[in-house]
Amino acid sequence: MAKLTHLDETGAARMVDVGDKAVTERVAIAAAEVVMAPETLALLEQGGHKKGDVLAIARVAGIQAAKKTPDLIPLCHTLMLNSVSVDFVLDASAGTVRIEGCCKVSGKTGVEMEALTAVSVAALTIYDMCKAVDRGMEIRHVHLQEKSGGKSGHWQRGAR
Repeated sequence: MAKLTHLDETGAARMVDVGDKAVTERVAIAAAEVVMAPETLALLEQGGHKKGDVLAIARVAGIQAAKKTPDLIPLCHTLMLNSVSVDFVLDASAGTVRIEGCCKVSGKTGVEMEALTAVSVAALTIYDMCKAVDRGMEIRHVHLQEKSGGKSGHWQRGAR
């Protein structure tokens, strides 16, 4: 049975010791979705938002957030990220902005939390910048899509 690695034998929280782990190339891809009114999505597509280019600002916010993950999530290790990307797909028929974040590192521990933090903060930034025109937006489906590297190898959502 799998056990929670961030708890010691007494149940106390701890930072996992990764000192003996091998350095490997690690990649994590996470996704999130922001659902909004068609008029709000049209503003994003046209770049017509009075606060500026919402997606450009959300991209930078997501990248910054990935770099700040250990400041936000107490037991995360500080990583020297090789790269962080945040991309968007606008779907007018569904009224959604799909956010995908990819983090890469050569290290002893994975970058799943950095990728999840990147897409979460990008989604929150979109909400923050658009809330004046659409308070009913919804952030949903924040999830890890795929990860590779390390002892556990490759994992992909939906793959068996």
